[in-house]
Amino acid sequence: MKMADGAPIFRRNRTGTKAQDFCRWPDEPFEEMDSTLAVQQYIQQTIRRDPSNYEFILTMPDAQDEGVWKYEHLRQFCMELNGLAVRLQEECHPQTCTQMTATEQWIFLCAAHKTPKECPAIDYTRHTLDGAACLLNSNKYFPSRVSIKESSVAKLGSVCRRVYRIFSHAFFHHRKIFCAFESETFLCRRFTCFVEKYKLMLSMNLIVPMPKSGLFSEVEDSEA
Repeated sequence: MKMADGAPIFRRNRTGTKAQDFCRWPDEPFEEMDSTLAVQQYIQQTIRRDPSNYEFILTMPDAQDEGVWKYEHLRQFCMELNGLAVRLQEECHPQTCTQMTATEQWIFLCAAHKTPKECPAIDYTRHTLDGAACLLNSNKYFPSRVSIKESSVAKLGSVCRRVYRIFSHAFFHHRKIFCAFESETFLCRRFTCFVEKYKLMLSMNLIVPMPKSGLFSEVEDSEA
């Protein structure tokens, strides 16, 4: 790829690149992305531009396959959620969070076992993200990144329901960690808009309240 003046553009982080300079290259139009990973590349590009502009991030390019678009977004959500999982390890211990809960009304069973059962919250988080990664990287259900069968797209809803529980546990039981992470990534708000837009979850299951400004600093900091 070359700029108008003929200078080459290298869209990769070279050895020795400083953290503040990661991915600091000009945007590339979606129609010029000639790769089987073009959708992922485009989504990550829009996130880097402004993670708070979730409406723009979720706006599908013209002529893009909707199934692939939803699939690639869910892959991206799961990758970013690993960052929240790492932060939760600071205080979400099996001895203190013995169940995957969100408020007193919600206790979730972990589907990673032969028979679904209760798990410490941090184990549930790890199992859920591992399970999502296995499914989304399955050659059986998702052998292609450019075309996806409708029967495979139908599996995305169950993944959404499970990974959303990580947000809800973090919000109701580790509020400071949740708010710090959300203020940087806007991930929960983007995820909520995503599942509402494509009807991948019922509204009654979206229990993390969305502040009008988009900033979770408005929400009371005391833990539920």
